[in-house]
Order: sequence, then C-alpha cells, then structure tokens
Amino acid sequence: MLDLVTDKTHEEARQGEAYAPFQGDPNQYKKHFYIESYGCAMNFSDSEIVASILNKEGYGATRNLQEADLVLINTCSIREKAEQTVRNRLVHFKRLKENRKGVLVGILGCMAERLKSKLLEEEKLVDMVVGPDAYRSLPALVGEAEGGQKAVNVLLSRDETYADISPVRLDSNGVSAFVSIMRGCNNMCSFCVVPFTRGRERSRNADSIVAECAELFEKGYREVTLLGQNVDSYYYTSDSGATVTFAGLLEKVALVSPLLRVRFSTSHPKDITDEVLHTIAKYENICNYIHLPVQSGSTRILQLMNRTYTREWYMAKVDRIRQIIPGCGISADIITGFCTEEEQDHQDTLSIMEYARYDYSYMFYYSERPGTLAHRRFADDVPLEVKKRRLQEVVDLQGRLSYESNQRDIGKTFTILIEGESKRSDTDWMGRSSEGKVFVFPKEDYQLKKGDYVKVMAADCTQGTMLGKITGI
Repeated sequence: MLDLVTDKTHEEARQGEAYAPFQGDPNQYKKHFYIESYGCAMNFSDSEIVASILNKEGYGATRNLQEADLVLINTCSIREKAEQTVRNRLVHFKRLKENRKGVLVGILGCMAERLKSKLLEEEKLVDMVVGPDAYRSLPALVGEAEGGQKAVNVLLSRDETYADISPVRLDSNGVSAFVSIMRGCNNMCSFCVVPFTRGRERSRNADSIVAECAELFEKGYREVTLLGQNVDSYYYTSDSGATVTFAGLLEKVALVSPLLRVRFSTSHPKDITDEVLHTIAKYENICNYIHLPVQSGSTRILQLMNRTYTREWYMAKVDRIRQIIPGCGISADIITGFCTEEEQDHQDTLSIMEYARYDYSYMFYYSERPGTLAHRRFADDVPLEVKKRRLQEVVDLQGRLSYESNQRDIGKTFTILIEGESKRSDTDWMGRSSEGKVFVFPKEDYQLKKGDYVKVMAADCTQGTMLGKITGI
C-alpha cells in the first residue's frame, strides 16, 4: 500500500505527514510522550494503539515537544523522500536530547525494522527501535533504554492484531476514526516493502471490530474507515468454525447504525468481489467510494510489478463497479517511471486514467526501495527527469479529470457529514459526501454541529472542492 501524501486535488482534506497528539489533563500523568506519524493511514492507526499502551504505563500525550519524556516517530519506508523526512526529524530530536537529559527517542514502524542497526549503532539517533508487531513490548523497551541499553524488538508476528487494545484517538475531529481490521500483506508487488516490514496477512476478530465501531458510535463518531493493506482479502474464522469475509464484515459494521458511515482502504483490484460491490449497493451508509490502485496502465509494466492483472482486466473491474454502484467515486494510486517504462507504457497509464475518470489520485514517481523484488531483479533505469516529467503529466491530467468530475455534480444534492469548520473561514462548514468529495458551504442560520448530516446542493466547484448551499436537514 502506498503512503498517503497530500493530494493536491483535495484542498480541504485533512492531510499532513506529521501530527502530534491531543493535550490531555496535565495533572493526570507523571510523564508525557510526544509522537509523530508519517505515511499510510495504518501508521496513524498504529500510533493510537501505542498511545493506549503508554497511557496504561502512566504516560500522557502532549503536543509540546519540550515537555516530553519520550519522543516517538512512527515511520514509513515506502519512498526515499519519506525516509529522509524522518531522518531530518531524528536529527532535530537528537539536539533536543542534548539539551534535556533523560529524554528518550524511539522509532516505530516500517523504517524501524529496515534500518534498525544503522539508526541505533552507526548514527546513534535513537534509543529504541520498535517494529509494527512489537508495540506491546514498548514499556519493557523503555525500561531497557532508561537503563542505558539499546532497546530493540522488530520481530514480525503471525497472529498479532492488537484486537484487545482500545486505541486512544489522537488529534481526532470526533467525527471520523480509523479501525484496523487486519495487518500485513500476502501480495508481493515488486515495488513494495510492506510484506517485508509488516509480515503476512492476518485478520482481526470480527466481533472485536464490530464492538470497536459500536463503541465509537456511542461516543459520537459518525464515520469509520476500515483499514488494512488489502481489506478485500479479510477472512476471519472463529473458534466455532464460522467464517467472515470482507463483505460479511462490511455488513456487520453497517448494521451498527444507519447513522454510522462506513469507508474502507485499501483495495487490491484482484480481490474486490461482486459480493463486496453488492453489499456496498445494499446499504446506504456504506460509502459509494472505492480506492482502486492501478499503479500503471501498461500490462507489461503491471506484470513487472507483479500486480497479477492486465490493463483490460482492470478496465473491466471499473465497468463492474459502475454497473453495480452507479455514481461510485473511484480513486487510484499511480506510479510513473517504473523499471524499463517506455513512452508507450506511460501513454497507456494516461489513457487508463481517462477511461476510469478518477475523482482523484495519489501520484508518485518510482522510488527504488532496498530489499524489494524490483530492487533485486530490475535496474532502476528511467532517468529522474523523465520520471518527473511523466509524473507532471499524470498530475495535470488528474487535475482536469477531478475538475470535470466536480463539474458533473453541480446542481445535484448530496448528504454531507459535517466534519468541522472550513480551514479558510469559520463561517463555513466542511464535510464529505458518500463519494468522498469535500464540500464547503455557509453555515447560515442553521443550528448544526460536527457530526450532523445535512443536505447540500453543489452550486460551484474548484478542482478539489465542491462549493455548496444547504437545502435541508
């Protein structure tokens, strides 16, 4: 799964690589931790699990780096740029340690597993290294680090899902929340490090997922996003032998309440089934939006990427989605400049974007990652300037497609879940439609609040935002 960098076509979207947690009661905890998260939504979700574990050990969350006793950075290893950003932050934290004795710095997540020795011994940037499956050991590792030892646990697990841990919602808007349903990935896409840093797929207990969603609803949340590297391959077998597929899980969560919106991310095109599509169509509160990463529009490149589908197969899947869920929002991940990519391969990508009419996309140029199959098998032979030029063409095309998609919705009325005030004006609300589009609209004299649903007519648009007017409550 690719990391979720800021999508330039989603102006009002809640994005950002780093976030610090909320400030709790300063008198409740004797020690404080500060955490930043980078990369995919799963990392942000993992940070909420870490927060829960640390709370039980007497650590409270803080936004103020200067008062933190423990500084953690939850990392992404998908792209070189993400790793460099993390290194820069670690250098900054090292200066903090020099000025405040006793502060511990730890690195979590995918980059931790890959660069443990270098970060601990060679560069001496961190006191502890904790892999994605080892967060339960964090309190013991903190103790080791306090005693002057280099604390490391990057062991991968075949069964860890953190199903029994109730996450602490960090920097939450109180409306939307991530719920992890599975961990790891069995797909061996040649460009991706996830199978090596997060291990094999294992699905979380379905009852614990439904219970977490129900608890969130009771606390006032009105939207959950079910997370996994490949949610469509979710498959849980209970002790009694009963099985739950992803379609079954979607239905169970939808039945928590018709007022609880359900989203999910990310899907692998080869695994999303008609059963899932029909379940989405059946329940109004399962959002009509699917993130369907394509990566490339060239069958030849897709084979090198080990994506296990062809250009034609992917296009047929798009057709099937639109047939079963008319008006469904579709977005994608796209990589330019993969190994041996030629100009015709690039043109194939542009044409499949036109065919799919993506509402928006996450777009990158290829960044070779050590340890991946592509690193071992293929030469990274597309010049950087060519990668960047092709990426710009993809970005420009997506900008046009996004604008055209928004224009098609002008005059239509949508049910919008209010997420909060617009970033640009406290006289406007911001929310999303079922299809994932961001709406901004005047508050007027309606007595509304975050978490309310409202009918909004799309009156105008920009490339990334729908501009609307309330028509009813």
